[in-house]
Amino acid sequence: MQETIPSAQDAKSGSWTVDRVAALFELPFSDLLYQAQTVHRQNFDPNAVQLSTLLSIKTGGCSEDCSYCPQSARHEGSVESEDLLKLEEVVTAAKAAKDNGASRFCMGAAWRGPKQRDLDPVIEMVKAVKALGLETCATLGMLRDGQAEQLAEAGLDYYNHNLDTAPEFYGEIITTRTYQDRLDTLGKVRQAGIHVCCGGIVGLGESRGQRAGLIAQLANLDPAPESVPINMLVQVEGTPAHGNEALDQLEFVRTIAIARITMPKSFVRLSAGREEMSEAIQTLCFLGGANSIFYGEKLLTTSNPGEDKDRALMDKLGMHPL
Repeated sequence: MQETIPSAQDAKSGSWTVDRVAALFELPFSDLLYQAQTVHRQNFDPNAVQLSTLLSIKTGGCSEDCSYCPQSARHEGSVESEDLLKLEEVVTAAKAAKDNGASRFCMGAAWRGPKQRDLDPVIEMVKAVKALGLETCATLGMLRDGQAEQLAEAGLDYYNHNLDTAPEFYGEIITTRTYQDRLDTLGKVRQAGIHVCCGGIVGLGESRGQRAGLIAQLANLDPAPESVPINMLVQVEGTPAHGNEALDQLEFVRTIAIARITMPKSFVRLSAGREEMSEAIQTLCFLGGANSIFYGEKLLTTSNPGEDKDRALMDKLGMHPL
């Protein structure tokens, strides 16, 4: 018998136990997508998708040991370290993103956390991108006291800081910062009045129960993140996560649908891994409640479908940019 579709009261922060989320994973696929699509239509235009463009403003040389990341200086597959981009380069990229239809421009830097000398030029980038009429987002690592307030004053709309995975699996993925470190940065972002962009990565070797644990952690943040990027692991040769058994793509669709059910008012973003997904799988993700994508040919250091390909799919589906 089909489970009752959760109400807004059911979806309030703190109500999603791991067991409740795990039970959603066990639903028949069609029942799960029906619930997710129903929740989606209650909160969003089901044919609108938010387009974000992500630019690496400081690539490589990171001191962290995230097992999936080619920007870590600790891995054989590390990308070459590059200096922080100049302001003019960032503005040029942001103008191009806006001209191509993006409404949000995200700036990522491969730091454990920014020093003040790092933050000062980023603040100028935020101001310049904001002046173009774009929403601004940054992912700079862990923030120190007072840094979120500086970013908020500059006009930053969103700060991205992913939880990556469930707490009990986290130590298998990264050892150079704790789960609490991540939660502390999210707390600083919230306190400064910046919207939270926070999601995770699936396909790291986690169990279904651990995927449920990640979703429960995200859904129980108070409030839930306004933006939830769900990444499929992109395996990069030379990183410890390379060689993991690929996650079944229908399991990825289930994860998207459960993110929508548990976080009904959040934008759920298809992030890394879309280039390996067929149009049919991406369509199921949209049906399951995804309503945001990273838009552009590159995500930090890995490839992404081009704008023309995404526009063609949106046209086929009768979808339009938000």
